[in-house]
Amino acid sequence: MQTKLTLRMDKELIEQAKSYAKTRDKSLSELVADYLAALDLGILHKSKGTKSEAMPPITASLWGLLASDPTESALDEDDYRSYLEQKHQ
Repeated sequence: MQTKLTLRMDKELIEQAKSYAKTRDKSLSELVADYLAALDLGILHKSKGTKSEAMPPITASLWGLLASDPTESALDEDDYRSYLEQKHQ
């Protein structure tokens, strides 16, 4: 069942989004619905630790980079400095 949703955004952003949707032969509502549906798919697969083919490529490429176990040591600023020093030698 579809229902109406009101979103409040900057007028210029709305105009840009409408133009973007028009170039893809979609309504702005369809564009927003597609985007939200894609986000939902990523969240559903997060708990299983698997990649979803429906995820945007950039999201899929980052999937699993962070440790899932909070007891594992986290990276800190010293780790980043060390990385940069090695990178720029």
